[in-house]
Amino acid sequence: MPKYEDVVDLYDDCGKRIAKDVPLEAISPLRNNAIKKIVSLTKRTVAVNLAGIEKALKTGSMTGGGVVIKGKEIDIPLVENADKIAEIVKNAVQVYDGDGTVVKVKSGGKNLVVIVPEERMDAGVEYTTGFTVTAAATTEAIIDTFDVPMYKANMVKAAVWGRYPQTITFQGANVKSILEVPQNNEGAGFALRNIMANHVVSLVNRNAMQGTALSAIFEQCGSYEMGDTIGNFERGALLSLAYQGLNADNMVYNIVKKNGKTGTVGTVIESLMGRAIDDGVIRVKETLPSGYKVYTTDDLPKWNAYAAAGMVAAVMVNVGAARAAQGVPSTILYYNDLLEHESGLPGVDYGRAEGVGVGMSFFSHSIYGGGGPGLFHGNHVVTRHAKGVVIPAITAGNCLDGGTQTFSAEATSGLFKEVFGDIEEFSKPMQYVAAEAKKVKKKL
Repeated sequence: MPKYEDVVDLYDDCGKRIAKDVPLEAISPLRNNAIKKIVSLTKRTVAVNLAGIEKALKTGSMTGGGVVIKGKEIDIPLVENADKIAEIVKNAVQVYDGDGTVVKVKSGGKNLVVIVPEERMDAGVEYTTGFTVTAAATTEAIIDTFDVPMYKANMVKAAVWGRYPQTITFQGANVKSILEVPQNNEGAGFALRNIMANHVVSLVNRNAMQGTALSAIFEQCGSYEMGDTIGNFERGALLSLAYQGLNADNMVYNIVKKNGKTGTVGTVIESLMGRAIDDGVIRVKETLPSGYKVYTTDDLPKWNAYAAAGMVAAVMVNVGAARAAQGVPSTILYYNDLLEHESGLPGVDYGRAEGVGVGMSFFSHSIYGGGGPGLFHGNHVVTRHAKGVVIPAITAGNCLDGGTQTFSAEATSGLFKEVFGDIEEFSKPMQYVAAEAKKVKKKL
């Protein structure tokens, strides 16, 4: 039997129902195999920039920071021999035939995509196995294929691995993972939350609905990982994932469609309030002498999920009209401010989303202006506080940006589009999660 009474219908990014009467647990990362596969592929999939390695070796310019090592340049045709290198890498990484190892040549030999088998991940503890195994296999493949002499072999290592271990990160590496090194995580469970919004924008090819879904999956899986969904808190996380991320009951789609032409953040709030009242999630507690109505609810987690769905809709409407992601933090801030005044109830994540909006406005493009909204993630000092619900809205806004960002997804994350482009679990997570949810429903 299901643990929770909640049942939702799941809709895709075109407003089409793709799963009916789904128990809330069917979208849990603990049960839904599509979500499990997304997390697994996130850990196991790595990109190798062969063209970058070839250039680094030829010029001696490597490891970032303007470093050029003279006198040890190596001119070898890696791109031209990508198929041969890919075969050697696969033989090195693979444990046995049919273990899920994948090594693909992309862009005419400029890049390799490597998916490390689960067996290698299971043999260790850290998720960095995907990166380290691929980097080591690539280094060895190049040295062996081109008979690189021992006194120049260190150049190959540097061109592949970057400046590591002199730096904590793999600075200047030509092997890339979507996950940051553990040392860059703010604490336990932050690995999946440490994925930039721009990376997700690239993975979903700027589809705002799918981007919201994928970011919500990463964020809520992070909540599971850090122990935030144990006991009384699990239902709230799953409701937010359902309504905000997976367009449960077609809420996000319908609100955006209703307000897309002439709407504002204020009219999105009107639509959200109307929906919450009609669905019996909130009701009038008292009417003040001025006529102002104070609302209450018997189900705060569900109200929070509705509010989170409305926040994504507000970002889509507002940023979609401007085609400029600079408005993401201010939309998050004032959506919540207006919603609290309109309802008398707490805003998204019980006030934390509004606070994040204040700090993010300052850090993204105010007098500090350290970086555009696309660079933020759930591990960032500003945005880490509202767990599960803010990054999906940021991703939605950046999907709709029309090229105004200095740090665009194409500039920061183009390689990941190349790497994950053929993996539909990343480009169409809504459909895959819904299909698996139907299977879980039968078991429940």
